[in-house]
Amino acid sequence: MVFLVAILGLILGSFLNVVIYRLPRGLSLVAPRSYCPVCGKPIKFYDNVPLISYFLLRGRCRECGARISWRYPFVEGITALCLALLFLKYGLSIKWIMYSVLTLFLIPISFIDAERGLILNKLTIPCFIFGIFLVLIFQIEMWKSFLFGALAGGGIMLAIAIAGKLLFKKESLGMGDVKLLVIIGTYVGFPHVLISLFFGTLVAAIFILWGIIFKRLRFGNTIPFGPFIAIGTLVYLVWGGTILNWYAGLF
Repeated sequence: MVFLVAILGLILGSFLNVVIYRLPRGLSLVAPRSYCPVCGKPIKFYDNVPLISYFLLRGRCRECGARISWRYPFVEGITALCLALLFLKYGLSIKWIMYSVLTLFLIPISFIDAERGLILNKLTIPCFIFGIFLVLIFQIEMWKSFLFGALAGGGIMLAIAIAGKLLFKKESLGMGDVKLLVIIGTYVGFPHVLISLFFGTLVAAIFILWGIIFKRLRFGNTIPFGPFIAIGTLVYLVWGGTILNWYAGLF
């Protein structure tokens, strides 16, 4: 069953690549069919097999030889991996469905934010609507937890954004990050959204420290926070309980 989930992840990951490329450019997600962004030639179906085609073509377009971005196999692989890990943890359950839906939005949100510094409403609004729908249909008895999660996540990020603007005299967090925490709170509830934010902040701090040590970043550089929030959320969903139990065991 896990193998089938991974295959599903590869297929969905292939579609997420379309979302990542086309959505910020205002292009249709359904037409025309996949094409090389360099030569514009349509990609034949046998060259569009998730993950496999990239390696068979050695990362190049069959028609013009242009190099294909590493992002394509990476997104396909990470989508398959995330869905499979979530399935191993939660099984075929409503939690697996909810967290998989959240993951399928977090991946394109993260890559678009990393590439363009934007968290698009075209992704956040549908993700929020799906979350509300899933809660109302399958977990209505826990509506308070999800409501408080959305309010707490968004409220904390808004407070950080305001404090950062007052302290640094410039925008330190965008409203997209605030919306993203509202969405995550809608899916994971309270207090889990705070733990997701903690893990995301920790990953961001490690990345910044690494960048400064190896002179890839300087103080004052701006980096997108959305991908780190997403990573922190996925870390919590898959390994959060284990990490927290380990930490509690230290005391």
